[in-house]
Amino acid sequence: MSLDDARVQRIAVLARIELAQDEIGPLGKELSGILDWIEQLQEVDTDAVEPMTGGADQSLRWRTDGVEDGGHAAKILANAPEAHEGFFGVPKVIE
Repeated sequence: MSLDDARVQRIAVLARIELAQDEIGPLGKELSGILDWIEQLQEVDTDAVEPMTGGADQSLRWRTDGVEDGGHAAKILANAPEAHEGFFGVPKVIE
């Protein structure tokens, strides 16, 4: 896939990259090469390939879902600049 200068400039704007006029051509060739490689990868048949978690056949280890920490509200609020009735005090934003 070949990218023209206008499309490369548009991609640079979207990526918030400032390009000089002489950088547009080489970047367009590089991006075109990347897109050609992606098109080549899309031709590979992966229908019979199962998803993998890594190089070895592994399964995810599950942990119990439970509260492991808590009940430290007084310690946490001790560092707050302002606290009211067990909550952080914040300045009023809307009048």
